[in-house]
Amino acid sequence: MTTQDFRKIHPQSKAIETVSLVEPEKYLLDNGIPVYLINAGTQEIVKIDLIYDAGSRLQNLPLLAQFTSKCLIEGTESFDSKTLAEIVDFYGAYLKPSVTRDDAEISLYSLNKHLEKLMPVFAEVALQPTFPEHEIQTMVQKLRQEYLVNMEKGSFVAQQQFSGLVFGNQHPYGKSMVLQDYENINSSVLKGFYEKFYKTSAFKIIVSGKVNNGLIKMLNQYFGQHQVSSTEHLPQGLIISPTSIPEHFIEKSDALQSAVRIGNATINKKHSDFIPFTVVNTIFGGYFGSRLMTNIREDKGYTYGIGSGLASFKHAGMFFIASEVGNDVTEKAIEQIFIEIEKLKSEPVKAEELSLVKNYLLGTFLRSADGPFALADLFKATLDYDMDMRYYDTFLHTVKNITIKDIQEIAVKYLQPDSMIRLVVGKPANKE
Repeated sequence: MTTQDFRKIHPQSKAIETVSLVEPEKYLLDNGIPVYLINAGTQEIVKIDLIYDAGSRLQNLPLLAQFTSKCLIEGTESFDSKTLAEIVDFYGAYLKPSVTRDDAEISLYSLNKHLEKLMPVFAEVALQPTFPEHEIQTMVQKLRQEYLVNMEKGSFVAQQQFSGLVFGNQHPYGKSMVLQDYENINSSVLKGFYEKFYKTSAFKIIVSGKVNNGLIKMLNQYFGQHQVSSTEHLPQGLIISPTSIPEHFIEKSDALQSAVRIGNATINKKHSDFIPFTVVNTIFGGYFGSRLMTNIREDKGYTYGIGSGLASFKHAGMFFIASEVGNDVTEKAIEQIFIEIEKLKSEPVKAEELSLVKNYLLGTFLRSADGPFALADLFKATLDYDMDMRYYDTFLHTVKNITIKDIQEIAVKYLQPDSMIRLVVGKPANKE
């Protein structure tokens, strides 16, 4: 049989019946810090995530959470930033702080054989950062310059402004930064944020990979002895106050394309409709074969890419549509977006299309569960909602059993154009 003959043979496919996910083992350190162990690896490598309730929704000044996270690795009581980087590199490890609206993380990737050397360094980063002023100001200048460059991009401006329109400028999920905010960042304010949300925080630990005996004892030695507070920090101003003006335009006279954002506040992962809404969103604009892509990219040629999504936060959710389109076709593109919404609400989805999307979602989920670090990410995505890995059993069952009628009902319930806010950042079509 020739290579050409093989190309004519379709690979066999079969339905995904069940997916067996590794349930984390839970341990408590001496101070009550929970450790979730996902022992699923075959290689001698492990990832340790420290997860704090220290996201940007808790900051009282813009940029505080971001800079506090970034500056954890800029110096500790025993190591300056250069020495820290050299130690991590020497052992072939990777140390990464990160922050979202809800959480902050410090992640360590390491070979098991080097953990004994790296754990005291990792513990110092988490428990004894010094926030040196000269390192902070160097980073401030760097990120300030990046901000100035990004503000020339319509997509960045749209991203900055859209959440404020949806949630309200005073809502923790709606606040955005301005250039002057960089002037407020210094060692003192970062230390204050760290003291309140990191130092005695009842954080969580997720360990994934090939976990060797003795790791829990090592974690207890370095992270189980300091005093922690179980106080939950609730941000103020959680009432969603979207703008009362439905259409917004920000002019960028030199823009070649217009950045378009359309959407509204909606449900998050804790709501029983979130998974069905995920299926509806996938049909509408959630993958490359979606209706938005088929119409506005493939048929009309208005854009290189367009999509929609559901953003789930701990205290809210958001549905959004995002694209960059030619200035001269912006209104036409927006018109087609709303035509597709009405079609999804008024016309039953065809069985073939629904089957394709179901298979896409199931296949995508399988890829997202491939390997211990991926399993840790899946588990992490449930922690903020007081859920566990059984959430994914519900996800798979819902995707496999959702009906054409369900799709239409969810579309009618949640895709309401009158409640959607529209933002365009670009040049007016008639302006040369």
